Amino acid sequence: MFSEQGEAPGGPGAACVFCRRHPIVPAWRPFCSERCKVQDLARWADGSYRVASDPVPDPDPEDGHPM
Repeated sequence: MFSEQGEAPGGPGAACVFCRRHPIVPAWRPFCSERCKVQDLARWADGSYRVASDPVPDPDPEDGHPM
């Protein structure tokens, strides 16, 4: 995963995927710190980040299956 010099993929000086200001720290890869890691997780948890998909159809109330 890491080069012989201990650099993260993306080469030397690759930026944090959250703040894009600081270099990646191997212990928090692909982030620069625990702070960026936790803030990124919070955005997934509160729905700020979403994965695109087709809309889910509403269940047909006549099919006899309870919701």
